Amino acid sequence: MVKQSLLFGSIIALLIVSMAVSLCLGRYEISMKTLMHFLEWKWFYLGDTPHNATLLENILFDIRLPRILCVVLVGAALSVSGGAFQAMFVNPLVSPGILGVLAGASFGAALGIMIAKNWFGVQLFAFTFGFVAVLVALGVAKIYGKSGSTMIMLVLGGVISSSLFSALLSVVKFMADPYDKLPTIVYWLMGSFSAVDMKILASVSMPLLLSTITLSLMGKYLNVLSLGDDDAKALGVRVTWVRNSAILLATLLSTLTVVAAGMIGWVGLIIPHIARFLVGADNRILLPMCALLGAAFLVIVDTLCRTAMSIEIPIGIATSLIGIPIFILALKNAKKGFA
Repeated sequence: MVKQSLLFGSIIALLIVSMAVSLCLGRYEISMKTLMHFLEWKWFYLGDTPHNATLLENILFDIRLPRILCVVLVGAALSVSGGAFQAMFVNPLVSPGILGVLAGASFGAALGIMIAKNWFGVQLFAFTFGFVAVLVALGVAKIYGKSGSTMIMLVLGGVISSSLFSALLSVVKFMADPYDKLPTIVYWLMGSFSAVDMKILASVSMPLLLSTITLSLMGKYLNVLSLGDDDAKALGVRVTWVRNSAILLATLLSTLTVVAAGMIGWVGLIIPHIARFLVGADNRILLPMCALLGAAFLVIVDTLCRTAMSIEIPIGIATSLIGIPIFILALKNAKKGFA
């Protein structure tokens, strides 16, 4: 217990430090001393007024802080949804896109870029088709559920749904204007937080936060669910209700991350492995650890994307390049947490 408390404390400290460093770094660098002086003046009315107070307030509170808070929420959401899906399917290779939600949301956003008149319309299309894709997967599992295991049918339904909406995405890209719409679609599919502002943060923060907390609190039910449907029913768990609730929450989380920042892969796959290596497979502890680790990881990666080069690197590319070697290393112990 003491070891776990120290571990959680260390990850929380890492998250806070990474957020503070991210606030300071960028095209206009701010020293930690200047940041602390400005915050003391802004929040506690201590010290003299900084000579560039207006500029600092604009950079910190209008540009960087909304982006960093959104990165924290998206990192936590992707990691918790990935951990929940891995627990439900008892499979270390499962990611948040297992039921087609990412493919559906990507198609919806691409279609929105083609026909919507504003960015809110693009987000609405992405959100809607993310849920449509999952409904397709659940529909396939429901139709053929009697011919095999429910979990296997869900996986097959997810494969069908992902393939369908990936094909539809290709159709939209083929039809898009190659000089205007197509570059926007391609760049958006790479993932980026560059468009995040206080308005976008306000629209996604509350559902992301509430869904992440609720799914994290379902750890004890996911523990029982991972034993198998028959054993879970024998222990008095309403299997269908718990599974559908977890799928709904994980789908909401995954869809909202796409709405906020486009496609960001690998986070929901590798972070649960790292968390499982640190704290074990008990989902009551694992899912909160996933949230903290995922938030800290994505803040660090996003900071590198903003500062490593003269132009911003799409974060979906960075998470893939970083996630692949981490996943290769994690494969050695991938099954240990499910034993």
